[in-house]
Amino acid sequence: MRLNAEASLSLDLSRNVIGVGVNQRRLIVLQMLLGPAMELGKEFLQGKAEEKKAIQQRKISQINNDADWESKMAAASKDSWKDEFFSIILAMPLIAVAYGVAMDNPAVIERLDAAFDTLNTLPEWYQYLLFVAVTSSFGIRGADKIMNMRKNK
Repeated sequence: MRLNAEASLSLDLSRNVIGVGVNQRRLIVLQMLLGPAMELGKEFLQGKAEEKKAIQQRKISQINNDADWESKMAAASKDSWKDEFFSIILAMPLIAVAYGVAMDNPAVIERLDAAFDTLNTLPEWYQYLLFVAVTSSFGIRGADKIMNMRKNK
């Protein structure tokens, strides 16, 4: 008796499935069940990797922008005496204290204390303007964060 082609193919497939051992069938079923879950996990991990890459690129871009800003500020202030002026002003109390101690002259230190007390009575808006002028002169960014720290004291 001759079998037609379809019956022959069906019989061959049955033999292949039937001939597969129990462990191999379990493996096939496991692969069928876990395959989609593994694909989902793979897509999730790829998404996370892309997100990390985008965050890293954003940080690099921010660093480059900061470097550009700082180089522009340095170029703009290369012929300016503003930095030197503020450096001298900020060094004056240090020099006065050193002089008062070295020359055993406590009156200088008392005057300095009185000067700082007077500076503390200046309007807050003026103190902020002075602070912004000094920090921008030295290229210090984030003055608002420092001022917030000062307010919280």
